[in-house]
Amino acid sequence: MRRILLLIPATSYRATAFVEAARAMGVEITVGSNHKSTLAAMNPAGFLSLDIHNLPQAVETARSFAKKYPVDAVIGVDDQSVIAASAIAEELNLNHNTIISVTAARNKYIMREFLSQHNIPQPAYRKASLNDDKEKLNEITTYPAVVKPVALSGSRGVVKVTNRQELHEAVSLIRNIISTLVAHEKGQEAKTILIEEYIDGDEVAVDGLLIDEKLHPLVLFDKPEPLRGPFFEETMYTTPSRHSTKIQSEIFEVVKNAAQAMGLMTGPVHAELRFNETGIYLIELAARSIGGYCAQILRFEDPATGTTNSTLEELIVRDALDEPVYSYRREKDAVGVMMLPVPGRGIVRKIYGKQEAKQVPCITDVVITVREGEELIPLPESGKYPGFIFSRAKRPVEVERALRKAHSLLKFEMG
Repeated sequence: MRRILLLIPATSYRATAFVEAARAMGVEITVGSNHKSTLAAMNPAGFLSLDIHNLPQAVETARSFAKKYPVDAVIGVDDQSVIAASAIAEELNLNHNTIISVTAARNKYIMREFLSQHNIPQPAYRKASLNDDKEKLNEITTYPAVVKPVALSGSRGVVKVTNRQELHEAVSLIRNIISTLVAHEKGQEAKTILIEEYIDGDEVAVDGLLIDEKLHPLVLFDKPEPLRGPFFEETMYTTPSRHSTKIQSEIFEVVKNAAQAMGLMTGPVHAELRFNETGIYLIELAARSIGGYCAQILRFEDPATGTTNSTLEELIVRDALDEPVYSYRREKDAVGVMMLPVPGRGIVRKIYGKQEAKQVPCITDVVITVREGEELIPLPESGKYPGFIFSRAKRPVEVERALRKAHSLLKFEMG
């Protein structure tokens, strides 16, 4: 039986979805994580404790494991684990992206450099350090600008600034965020920031698979909520896109060219783009699929059976095992997800309205991921959402309307 080694953080929402996808396909799955599972002794083939932040150690641990339990593919589900997945797959002589390419997808400055070398449209940018003095930062900044740490994701630490005072406050804020990171994240990379041109316009997201170095788009999400700053808390994704076929084709072309410029050849990609009357600009490109619970809304039609039960995780597993996925297409219904905005800083005392929100027409589920008694910290300091709302309807506008209505019924009592 074929086996997938899935590298996943202990705090990720994605483990269950991948395990269920593999089980539905009759594929064995081994979950590799920094944290040792209490079930490992009962199922030694199902769990592997390894340090994804120590590549030599992770590679050696996986190599020893694969001698006893042969592995057919390695999948990383977040920005850090894809690097370990690449290194392990290379050691095991399995299909993989190069470490250089997945590092570029994780480090925003390296990504910008690769894209610049291949003339991919993107914001103008300058590299700086949290240790730079104010005058140096002033000299390299043109307003409005976006300040961001190169190694964080999920809009964490990303701030729009319009003057010198806001610039200095943003750098101070990022410095405080970096001080809270765990030891393995506090290298020189953590002190590096980008000061980028602010691109106004509509924002979209693309998820797809790279197959034989070619992009196979799976979904294009619109983001109906304007993301104008100063912080960039994403709230709503809907699909199919309401933008023109021409714009959609041009968006996919930019993502394809960006992936090639970075040297990515295989596996999932998640891209964020903005466009206006001057063009389409690549904001981010990650060598992984969409994060959180967002993929839960996606279903794809199985060409063999005509059913629409295939998940995004199933397509990723099939692709990793070199099974054909070109003919899979997303279902025809419009779907959407709202990542619940953080209502404010403080302790969650009580959450009201979940059942009422679930009863809104076209709402399929409401998932609250924060617990009563847990502290919430808003962006840009934290990248954690308190929950997700899911919707399905005939048209994207109906999805959007349902998400907004359901959200209005949820109330967080903070203390």
